[in-house]
Amino acid sequence: MIKSLLRNIFIYVVSLIILPRVVFGVSILGGFQTITIGAIALTLMFTLLKPILNVLTFPFNLMTMGLFSVITNTVILYLLTVFVPNITIHSFGFPGMSVLGFSVSPLTFNTFFAFIAASVVLSMTSGLIRWLIK
Repeated sequence: MIKSLLRNIFIYVVSLIILPRVVFGVSILGGFQTITIGAIALTLMFTLLKPILNVLTFPFNLMTMGLFSVITNTVILYLLTVFVPNITIHSFGFPGMSVLGFSVSPLTFNTFFAFIAASVVLSMTSGLIRWLIK
């Protein structure tokens, strides 16, 4: 169990290092100490709080075929910003891009959608790291 908790802390440390580089609205002040505290808080919240939220939101998860889990992850990320004040998520604008003939228009994310974008990126990053470790 200790090994699993330490592995999760490591995964969230790496994910929190990557998150501000991918999502423009995320800022982490205080360096590695803040990232470590945030990773410990995320590990505890995903271990203790997420199962409770999953039970409470089971009907919504069933109706949306699992898509509502993004909202539960967003709630946990919001709680992280409450408990660790040096981690903030705010609204931001995406300037758009064009790659190989495909273009993405410029977008503006309000705070709610910035939390959702950060939650999705955090989940994808931690999932990729878990997959690479195994």
